[in-house]
Amino acid sequence: MLGLEYFSFSALFSPLFLAFMLLVTAAYFVVIGPLSERFAGAEPVSLSKKISFVSGMFILYLAQGGPISLLGHIMFTFHMTTMALSYLVAPPLLMMGLPAWLWRAILKVNPFKKLSFLARPVVAAVVFNGLFSFYHFPAVHDYVMLHFALHRIYYLVLFIASILMWWTLINPLPEKDKASGLTKIGFIFLNMVLLTPACGLIIFSTKPMYATYSDPNTWAQAMGYCVSGDPSKLLQAFGGPTFFNIMSTKVDQQVGGIVMKFIQEFIFASMLGKVFFHWYRAENKEDDDIAPAEFNEGSLNRA
Repeated sequence: MLGLEYFSFSALFSPLFLAFMLLVTAAYFVVIGPLSERFAGAEPVSLSKKISFVSGMFILYLAQGGPISLLGHIMFTFHMTTMALSYLVAPPLLMMGLPAWLWRAILKVNPFKKLSFLARPVVAAVVFNGLFSFYHFPAVHDYVMLHFALHRIYYLVLFIASILMWWTLINPLPEKDKASGLTKIGFIFLNMVLLTPACGLIIFSTKPMYATYSDPNTWAQAMGYCVSGDPSKLLQAFGGPTFFNIMSTKVDQQVGGIVMKFIQEFIFASMLGKVFFHWYRAENKEDDDIAPAEFNEGSLNRA
């Protein structure tokens, strides 16, 4: 299916990365379980939080180490799917999976305190969307894809930036969640606007932009980081990425831009509905609390 049958188990499932993700997941359960008594204010973690964290880890693994990651080196559509899963789907699930008492312990570390300004709504939105857009300039994208160490570092920085971006909307600390409903709604629209130019450039481009998906030699070199063996053998066996592609390179690129924008719009529209609902409910609750007080005051004055 989509050419996956031509690759080994190691290439498809990245055993080392899988082992790392399993270790992190195991560490999570140890920390919230046997070691939780070492943290101030620790409380039992609900099943929903555990499911949220495990789901986030699973999605992140699929995007960065599973078959979707390999397909992301073959088709631009899957590359953008990987980006959406890694930075728009997995981060909020992971954030909601960590209990508040663990977040408080993490944020006490000095480096995090010094970087707290990066979590301010406008700063976080500009940093994340700026890094994402910059990465998708053709020259930058191809260069990063061909340099493994830089590729990993850039993805890690982008992941941290996504956490900071999501902080305004998924703030796990009640005492620090000071953004009003209106602020959150404005923040959602800001993110939707900031990502639009990059997606628009990709969608409406009249020619293939990325050598990684159009030039066989560049593709083979990039594939060398996720497939063991001599990259030149990939060229001998398949001739280039078009062997696997069910669409033309140009259409694949356009579909990739649409997929990214659609997933972003869907996720943020869902968040918009959630934020508006909680904001509306909070406003009505305040009105209900004020009304009895005014009634009682009026009754006392008449008495």
